[in-house]
Amino acid sequence: MENFNKYLTTSELEEKWGFYITTAGFSRIESNQAYPDNRQHPTTHAFDWDNGRILNGYYLIFISKGEGIFETEAAKPFRISEGSCFVLFPGTWHRYKPDLNTGWEEYWIGFRGFYADELIRRFFDKKKPVLYTGLNEDMLRLYQSVLMKIKDAKPGYHQEIAGITHQMLGLLNAMSNLDQTNASPAEQLVLTAKFLLRESLREPDRLENIIKDLPVSYSKFRKDFKRITGQSPNQYQLNLRLEKVKELLSITRLSVSEIAYQTGFDSVSHLSKTFTKKYSLSPRAYRL
Repeated sequence: MENFNKYLTTSELEEKWGFYITTAGFSRIESNQAYPDNRQHPTTHAFDWDNGRILNGYYLIFISKGEGIFETEAAKPFRISEGSCFVLFPGTWHRYKPDLNTGWEEYWIGFRGFYADELIRRFFDKKKPVLYTGLNEDMLRLYQSVLMKIKDAKPGYHQEIAGITHQMLGLLNAMSNLDQTNASPAEQLVLTAKFLLRESLREPDRLENIIKDLPVSYSKFRKDFKRITGQSPNQYQLNLRLEKVKELLSITRLSVSEIAYQTGFDSVSHLSKTFTKKYSLSPRAYRL
């Protein structure tokens, strides 16, 4: 995914809704890269490590790759690893940054509202702001869905992304109460692989390269993946791409050529042939 951020204006309708989004984005920070790049954000959100920052809304940050540190006045410093979410609370001093040696990839979403106040008060603890989800495919999908709807900006999208964020908080709360250690090593690897496949949808890369860092041979991985999901890794990857094509055709105005690029197909003809074989309709016919 390419770096993206958006700071949203809020109308009276959003405030009446009781749960509204103020900002969302994605940023890839390379190793040894200065952080944060305050040129990309309004002065109300700028900060440096020495002084930290105080914001006036809630923020949910998901680290999908890399490591770093997070500190808040309400809790001790936390080591942050990939698969971690942390919550920022309004009026609370905080600071965070990736390790210079690793960098990180961060998704974030900011939100406010009287319903948000009640939800956070009931289910989230300022003294325990870091929650570990692991490389959860559903969490990634929800963040990416919010960003896509913001980019497309169709009428009514503010309420849609508020609903998605509500779902995100529900998922985060549910996962924080589950014992994830019950999953076998093979199941954990499959969950990680599913995350990596979704994250790399737009990369026309061989599957072996995408999962090359998993601590398992490719032949064993293929067998475990098929046993656990009922699909081969290649078929799962293809189905992910085709579902994303359907989504983009339905809710965006992107050309078929741009959709092919964003979903990892090497050409429009390849996309059209594969899509038509699966759904008995061409991409253009599906959009009508």
